[in-house]
Amino acid sequence: MSKELKFKVESFRKIPNPYLSKEDGEKKAMMYIAICDVKNLPEDIPMDTNPRKQKLTMGVPKKIRASLLDETYLDFYLLNRGLCISAADVTFNNYSNEMTVLFEDFEYHGDVDGGHTYQVIKANRDKLEFDKQFVKLEILTGIEDIFQRLAAARNTSTQVQDKSIAELENRFEIIKKATEGERYYSDIYFEENDEGSIDVTDILAILNMFNLDAYPDKEKFPTASYSSKKKCINTYIECHKQYGDTAENPYVKMVPIMKDIFKLYDYIEVNMARYYKEKYSSGKYGSIKGVSPAKRGETFKSKFLSNNMEYVTPTGFIYPILGSFRALLKEEQGVYKWTKNPFVVMDELGGDLVATTVERSRTLGNNPQSVGKDAGNWKTLYMTVRLSMLE
Repeated sequence: MSKELKFKVESFRKIPNPYLSKEDGEKKAMMYIAICDVKNLPEDIPMDTNPRKQKLTMGVPKKIRASLLDETYLDFYLLNRGLCISAADVTFNNYSNEMTVLFEDFEYHGDVDGGHTYQVIKANRDKLEFDKQFVKLEILTGIEDIFQRLAAARNTSTQVQDKSIAELENRFEIIKKATEGERYYSDIYFEENDEGSIDVTDILAILNMFNLDAYPDKEKFPTASYSSKKKCINTYIECHKQYGDTAENPYVKMVPIMKDIFKLYDYIEVNMARYYKEKYSSGKYGSIKGVSPAKRGETFKSKFLSNNMEYVTPTGFIYPILGSFRALLKEEQGVYKWTKNPFVVMDELGGDLVATTVERSRTLGNNPQSVGKDAGNWKTLYMTVRLSMLE
């Protein structure tokens, strides 16, 4: 179900995609910039696309409010970054100065960044007169295929804040204790500017795939692990706020298999090319869109165990395959356990899982990012692993 918002703006400009010629059309990524009186900003811009909950009692929203209501300088639109909005289409009427924004898919269309600014404006603009304060709107169209990268890039500061606060509150002790002694333990960093090569946000995205409390069966799939690591951070923090380090916390239930999960990630990453060759003996794994082959004399290292690799595989391939092994889990006596050895199953099904993923990428325009967020692919892989339990 689509939504169309029409509202007056002070100015409007289209910023063409510099990589497109006129012959390419205008359906790929495009940027539009508008300046809008805060009094004219719509009340109901979709917010599901914003990875962060807006709390107006924090320090940053208070500063935004002070800037908005300060009529001494009237420069809010210059001091504030404004709103970044993803949309299906944008049109502008030169006669009425009205901009029309169309939202079609609420997974990708809506507010991407500037949620705090938006909520502060709505809560305080009644205190202002027209023509007093304005806000900048950046509207992007045709970015569905890169949405998760866009959202991550535009919300980096909030991710940093959340994980840093969580570290200060000692919320990562579950992960630290579970991985202590592993060769990658010292490589995990929990705060921005810490030393290390493995971001705790990646850890939380991977663990989210195995959260049986959130994804108990084939009805829901953890696509957020790929498309919104911010949601994975929020899920972990909310679980810890509710359950702490008690046995009711799904991440505590996960502790007995946590090391296996990270080893399985590496096992998949290292062996992707081998599994591909099992199905396509004459195929070249390095020629697949998104796969990066090593140059002569060069080797890549796997994420956790630093094993040598000839190729770097996009996470859009690895995540759905890894996530399919949730089908091998069960909860028993308050902890998660494997029903079958995941490494044995991976060797048995690796060819099929990799072939399914690569073929799905091809049907989606050779786009690994689309595969990573495609719930249909996650379900197909999950069911493949699940059916193996019946054989």
